[in-house]
Amino acid sequence: MSVPTPLSEAQLVIDLAVTLRHDGHGGVADDLAEPAGLTAWVRERQAALPVPVGYTADAASLTAVRELRAAVRSVLARAVRPGEPSPADAGQLLPDAEAVALLNAAAALVPAAPVLSWPSGADPAVHQEPAARAPAHALVTAALARAAIAFLTGPDRVTLRACHGPRCVRYFLKEHPRQEWCKPSCGNRARVARHHERHRSTGR
Repeated sequence: MSVPTPLSEAQLVIDLAVTLRHDGHGGVADDLAEPAGLTAWVRERQAALPVPVGYTADAASLTAVRELRAAVRSVLARAVRPGEPSPADAGQLLPDAEAVALLNAAAALVPAAPVLSWPSGADPAVHQEPAARAPAHALVTAALARAAIAFLTGPDRVTLRACHGPRCVRYFLKEHPRQEWCKPSCGNRARVARHHERHRSTGR
């Protein structure tokens, strides 16, 4: 049985941001609209988040993560400047200072300590673990905030882009120099839209 590849901090942050997505009908869908959505989202990322098996979100957890997501999407919008942010929430982004303060406050919810692991035949590695017992919602929120801070201060930040394919509202990490879209389907839609626009403008 194959072991799933651990999520990087960058991918965890992008995954949180894109819980706001195009709904396929010209609007925006929210995967975190209710506690059940957050429960499913966290359980799918169990290996990357310090939560107990069987984690179940409640209303307080949902509110905390949605507030954190607003801060994350605001700092992602700042990170892609001078490019345009995702249109999903471009008109309701938090002020820069407020978004940063919210991230820092969330990261401080649970004290963390470095834990060394050094398996035989491998290099030593360190990861952070909660240094005190804390409610599950605080564990999730703090871990996500720390991932966002690590991403923003790390080398992956310069690869962040907002996809401007027709109807797309996603952020993504640019993996190769010629990549313009979050996925091939967005590039296909953009090419089709340009084709139709050219034919409209020429009257053919």
